[in-house]
Amino acid sequence: MSATIKELLASEAVRDGVVAQGWVRTRRDSKAFSFLELNDGSCLKNLQCIVDEGIPGYEHIAQCTTGAAVRIDGRLVASRGGAQKWEVQATAVTLLGGADESFPLQKKGHSPEFLRTIAHLRPRTSLYGSVFRVRSRLAYAVHRFFQERGFFYVHTPIITASDCEGAGEMFRVTTLAPGADDFTKDFFAKQAFLTVSGQLEGETMATALGKIYTFGPTFRAENSNTTRHAAEFWMIEPEMAFCDLVQDMDMAEAQVKYLAQSMLDESPEEVEFLGKFVDKGLRERLEFVVNRPFERLSYTEAVAILQRSGKSFEYPVAYGQNLQSEHERWLTEEHCRCPVTVYNYPKDIKPFYMRLNDDGQTVAAMDLLVPGIGEIVGGSQREERLDQLQANMAQHGLSEEAYGWYVDLRRYGSVPHAGYGLGFERMLMFVTGVPNIRDVIPFARTPGHCEF
Repeated sequence: MSATIKELLASEAVRDGVVAQGWVRTRRDSKAFSFLELNDGSCLKNLQCIVDEGIPGYEHIAQCTTGAAVRIDGRLVASRGGAQKWEVQATAVTLLGGADESFPLQKKGHSPEFLRTIAHLRPRTSLYGSVFRVRSRLAYAVHRFFQERGFFYVHTPIITASDCEGAGEMFRVTTLAPGADDFTKDFFAKQAFLTVSGQLEGETMATALGKIYTFGPTFRAENSNTTRHAAEFWMIEPEMAFCDLVQDMDMAEAQVKYLAQSMLDESPEEVEFLGKFVDKGLRERLEFVVNRPFERLSYTEAVAILQRSGKSFEYPVAYGQNLQSEHERWLTEEHCRCPVTVYNYPKDIKPFYMRLNDDGQTVAAMDLLVPGIGEIVGGSQREERLDQLQANMAQHGLSEEAYGWYVDLRRYGSVPHAGYGLGFERMLMFVTGVPNIRDVIPFARTPGHCEF
C-alpha cells in the first residue's frame, strides 16, 4: 500500500520510489511541465507534484483535471517553494479516474446549502474533510475516555418497544400493510419503534456490570428544522451504579473537558483551519472550557436569573417550563460566560425515571449547557425506589406490565444509579464551531430529507 499524503509530508528525509495517490485539487501547466496538487483525505494539506513533459503517462495530463483521481510515482524531495516542506518529482503519472467539466467542486467558494445537495462529494472539500476527520478522532476519544475509567461498552437495541422519553416522537418499525393496526400480526407481535435512547436497557447492564456506556444511533420523529435537531443522531449514554446526581454531573463535565482537550491535542491542524474560516474564537473557547471550572445553578436559580436579566426573550421565562435554547445560551454566553450545569428540575417537565427529590416537587435531573449550542448533555439520577417508580409510572400513564423488566431492577437488588446522554453531533458542533448539525453528519436525516 502506498504511503498517505499525511505520511509523506511528515517524512524526515528525501525518499526514492514513493507512490502518492489522491484526487487533483488544482493543476497548473507550464511550458514543459505541470504542477498537480493532490489530496487523499488523510490530512488538510495538499501534496505538490511536479510532472515533467515526457515521463510515462504525461500524455494524459490534460485529463488530470480538478476532481480526477491519479497515481504519482516519483521521488520525495525538498520543495523549492516556501508553501510546503516536501514535494514529489514525478517519474510516472497514471490517471485512475477522470472527472469532466461537470464536477461541481471547482476552485471557488460553495455555500453549505449547496454542498448539502451533494453530500456524496462534499467530504472532498477542505472544510468537510476536516469536520469528518474530527468526527472520527472524537469518536475514538469518547471510547478512550470511558475505557480509561473502567467502563464497559455495551450495545443496546436500535429496535425497541419502549418509549424512554415518553414524548411519543418515535419512528414505527412494521411489516404490516399501510392502514393495518392489528399489531399481533406484525413482525414482533407488538408495536415496535426505532429507539430514542439506549438508557433503559443501559440501566440493566449497569446494575450488573457497575459502569457501562452506549454509543450509537438514536432516532426522533420530531418535526423540527432547527440548526440543532436531526431525525437520526448519535448519543453517548453512560450509566453508573452506586452513583448520585453530583457524581453524574462531575462525570459529564469531565467528559466535555476531555473531548475539548482531545480536539486541541489531536486535531491542531483542524483547530487552526476551522478557527480561520469557521469560528475565529474556536481555540480560545476550547482552552477556556478545558481550564476553567463549570458553573452550577439549580433550575430555580437559573429561572430567577433569567427573569431578572431584563432581556426580551422570544419565549417568556416561567417557572415550570423547559428552558429554551435562547435561555440556555444567554446563561452561558452572557451571564456566566462559561459552560453551566443546571440541576433539580420540576418533576412535571421530566420523564418518569428520574429520582424524586426530598422536596417532592423536583427531580435529580441535570442539563449541561455550553456557549454557542445550549444543552449538550442531559442526565439524572434514576429513581431506584420501587414504590416511587411505580407511582411515577402511574402518574405518566405507563403500563407496569409493559415495563415489568425495568421495574424488576428495583425489585431485585436496587441501588442508587445515574447517567446522562451526550449528543455527539452537538459536541462536534461545539469543538469545530460549525453552526448547523447538518454539517457535522455525513448524510443528515431531517424532516423532508432522506437523500443518499
